[in-house]
Amino acid sequence: MRSGSKPSTDGAVFLVAAPALRDPEYRQTVLIASPTANGGHVGVIINRPTRRSLSSLFPEHEPSKKVVEPVFFGGPFSTTALVAVVRGDASPGQGSLLMMSNLYLAINVNTIDKIIEERPTDARFYVGYVGWRPGELRREIDRGLWHVLNPDVNTIFRKDTDTMWEEMLRMSRQISASAPAEHASD
Repeated sequence: MRSGSKPSTDGAVFLVAAPALRDPEYRQTVLIASPTANGGHVGVIINRPTRRSLSSLFPEHEPSKKVVEPVFFGGPFSTTALVAVVRGDASPGQGSLLMMSNLYLAINVNTIDKIIEERPTDARFYVGYVGWRPGELRREIDRGLWHVLNPDVNTIFRKDTDTMWEEMLRMSRQISASAPAEHASD
């Protein structure tokens, strides 16, 4: 981070909920968020596994039974919809947003079906997502609700997410403490 600059949200970022963020849907969460074409942001909570499997959500869909990882709670928007975060060097299909190098957010039902059928180990599946209107995420960061870190794919697909929030909060505090002093402003 440059001296005097705010963390950039021009590309994908990890958002680590500040301890003061008490909203039950976001308390102690870590999100991957990425800009959208309209100037807003979209993302998913990466540390909230559910007790549901894809096969419990789609019992008649045979390929879903091959996905052993739980479905994650991605956020409070469209909780009846399934989205997928997918690793790969090419778009998984129609309705996919490039979040960062080799990482896509798939929202199209047919594309998600294809991912489940052809490359389920390259994806993590979420019910719901999080969205911000243009300028909304920046305001939340400025209010101190989120710590911003650079994202990496391995963290997104990490198996054990139980201590992820605490670890990333510690990491964000270390980065803040080592950053050059910024001008105090209220």
